[in-house]
Parts: sequence; C-alpha cells; structure tokens
Amino acid sequence: MGVYGMASGVKFRAYPNKEQSAALNRWIGWQRFVYSSKVEEDRYFRTFRNHALALTGVRTPVEQQYSQFKDEELTPWLFEVPSQILRNGAYRFKQAYARFFKVLSQRPSRKKRHGKQAVLLTKELFQFIPTGDTAKGDEGLVQAQKLKIGTDKSMIGELKFTAHRHYELPKSICISRNNGQWHVSFNYSDAELVDDALPLMTERELMLYFCSLTEEQLVFIANGGDRGVGIPVVMSNGKEYAFTGAEKGFLAYAQQSRNKLQRKLSKQRKGFKRRERTKARSGKTYAKERNIRQDRAHKISRDLVGDVAKVNIFEDLHVARMVRRPKAKTDANGKFLKDGAKAKAGLNKSILNSMWGKIVPFVRDKGLKKEKLTINIPAHGPSQGCSRCGHIHPDNRATQAILTCQKCGLTFKADYNAALVIKKGGIKMLRNGELTVKDKKTVGFRKQNTNAQLGPVRSESRCVETNIRRVAGSTRTTQRSMICEEAPTSTAAGN
Repeated sequence: MGVYGMASGVKFRAYPNKEQSAALNRWIGWQRFVYSSKVEEDRYFRTFRNHALALTGVRTPVEQQYSQFKDEELTPWLFEVPSQILRNGAYRFKQAYARFFKVLSQRPSRKKRHGKQAVLLTKELFQFIPTGDTAKGDEGLVQAQKLKIGTDKSMIGELKFTAHRHYELPKSICISRNNGQWHVSFNYSDAELVDDALPLMTERELMLYFCSLTEEQLVFIANGGDRGVGIPVVMSNGKEYAFTGAEKGFLAYAQQSRNKLQRKLSKQRKGFKRRERTKARSGKTYAKERNIRQDRAHKISRDLVGDVAKVNIFEDLHVARMVRRPKAKTDANGKFLKDGAKAKAGLNKSILNSMWGKIVPFVRDKGLKKEKLTINIPAHGPSQGCSRCGHIHPDNRATQAILTCQKCGLTFKADYNAALVIKKGGIKMLRNGELTVKDKKTVGFRKQNTNAQLGPVRSESRCVETNIRRVAGSTRTTQRSMICEEAPTSTAAGN
C-alpha cells in the first residue's frame, strides 16, 4: 500500500447484543451532551461579547475543556462515563469549529438525538485481540480479530463485526447507529498508509505527466463520461451503467412501502410506541435505498477504474446547486406565483437517484490508488455539441434521445455523442494546461498570546475573530470577519 495523498478508511457492519446496544447508546448520548453543551457555551460567549462595547474584538474561547459540565447535583450521571468519551466530544466540537474557519462547513450546531448517531473512541477505549482464524472477504481471506470495547471500570465486551476486506489497526474508531443498524469505522491518516513500497504519484504529478503526452496517445488512453437521469453514466467506449432490474424492483418496493407507512404514521398520535415503531420501519426504507445506490456507485466506479483507460473525463456538475428548491415569488398584491416547485422536486429526486454526486468522487479515489487521473471540464456545451464538427446549438437536440447536427447532418445517440464531446474537450484542456489541481484545505490551530480574554483562560489554542465594526452609538454587530491561522492540529488523544 503506497501513499494515496488522502485520508482513507474502512466501514464494517457491527452486531452488538442488547446489553451492548444499551451501553453504546449511553456513550453516544453522553458524548452528544458534551458537544451540544460546548455549542451552547460558544453561543453564550459570542452573544455576551456582541452586546458589550468594551469586549469588541475580544476572542471567544475555542478549546477542549469539558470539566465545567460535570456537577454532582446537576449532572451526576457524567461521573459514570469514561472521561475519554467526554474528552472526545469536546475534541469533535473543536474540529468542527476548525472546519468552519476554513469555510468547509457551517458553524457547529447542537446535535439531535434523532437520525444518525455516532461515538468516537480513541485507543484507550478499545483493543484488537487476534484469534488466529481467517474469514472470507471480498479481497480473499481476512485475518479474524476480536474487537474489545471499554475500560476496566466500564467494560462493554467483544463487539462482533463483519470484515469484508483487509484492514490495518487504527488509532481511533467510530461506532455509529442509523435506522437500527450498527457500523464500526476505522479511519486512517496519510502517515498510517505509508509502507516500504514505492510511493504512488499524486494527482498533481499525474496531471503533469499526462499533459506531456501527444493527442494521439491521450485519445487511446482517455475515456469520457456523460451523466444523465435515465442512464446514470454513458461512456465514450460504448459502455452504459445503470441499475439492474432487481435493483430497480427493490427501489420501487422501498418507495411503495414508505408511502404506505407514512400514511399510517399520519394517523398515529405522537408520543406512543406504535408511532415510534412505524417511524423506525419507515427509516429502514430510506436505508435500503441508500445502500442500493451506494453499492451501485461503488460497482460502477470499480468497473471504470478497472478499464484500460488511464484518464477519465466528466462534466463538472454542481449537484448541490442543481437540486435546490426554487425560491417563492409573489406578484404586486403579495400573491404567490407558480414556480414549478412540484416538477422541480421530481427532477431533484431523479438527479439524486442517479448518483451524480457519488460516482465521480469514487472514481477519483479509486483511480489515484492505481495512478489513474480523473478530471472535470465545464458542463456548458457537451449535450448540444456535435462530436464530428464541434457545432454547438440548441437545435441539435430536437429530441431528448437523439442528436442531429444542423451543420454536418450527423445523427447520433445523444448520450453517447455527449460522452465523445466530453472526451475531446478534456483532452484539449489537458493538452493546453487549462486544468489545475485544487489544494486540499486543512484545519489547524495556532498558539496565540492575548491580553484580553473573554471568560476564564482555558487553553493556549485559539481561533481569532477580528475586524468587528459597529454602528455609532449601537452595540449591534454589523459586520464580522472570521480569521483562523494554521498550526498543527491537536490529536483526539489529548486536551
């Protein structure tokens, strides 16, 4: 295994018994409590600062301290939990804030007890015990090991899980629960993926290498792909990737079952156990659909990476923007106008069901492990362009399925023609050096020395909030700019 230049990990299905499930649920709740309490504490500090002129520009504490939440009268149950659980909750809050300052996510918010739940465990809370047996996985025989969860005072015991592939021993794991199913994830950093083998080429090095090839060489090793709603992916080599008949049947059955359960749910009263059971059954239909789409996206990406092509080219589609709901519009009298929200909802559902946002990232990650390049080109033009003469015009698409060029008269299947146009466009941009590799954003903290401090001194690691402008005579904040400078990130194993 070489250097991938990215974080990697594995995720396995776990099967805790009834007692273990109850203990893990308590750990999840305790860690969620610390995380949400840190969010409320941060909101309090920022609100207090924004209403006091004397505290203008003073920094709000962003650290991993959690002892202030332990009280023998208010929260006596926090003394029963291993301290590492609480510490990891504060660590997750600090990492979430670091992502916010790097514009990778929104500001941390309270975690709800509904939906997917997870608990982060560091090496003090688990250990692997070899059994000497082997199990059959997707990549051959897998070394069987027991995963023991807990400490001497709070022991959960052996957690059974199904390892379908080889894995390295991690320094931290994440146990999650979603729709009644449990999973355990082993996450690795770049340093843990290095061995004595020759390091793999990075994405930047691959792009420089393929830029030096001739156009004839790139035509032979490149493959273009067009993504659509009816057929998720059509490649320039003639292959089409879509759901199988069995998968379509399972998706349709899950949708029908959910519609029936939601009608039943609307007639049940809140707070009753029957309603909670109906909600759980409805949630399993979502999990069924999600698992089918995830499995199909992995199979498509594996087949594409296993092909002889060394360069895969796709359109740069911003799926998150494409599936936004239309904004409501009103006339002069304040009456809402028709915005086609119902039709847009159906289109959004079809786009998400076609796995546009999953296939390309999977191809990129798998391809880098085999030194294959995945690039994106602008999405304007390929669906209306001619693969023979390059003429682009809306009239070329007289129908959705067929393209007829108004200049040279070429009649071709629209999806396959678009894949050829994407391939030609990607080769041209690659040869002209118009493509660049975006640097990966990292999160980190830097030790800051400050004289003014809001609240007690908690840690030397601080993020900075500066440049706060206020309207004269008012304590209301009108503009903020968030600044956080890079430094080595602290590990989850220490405060």
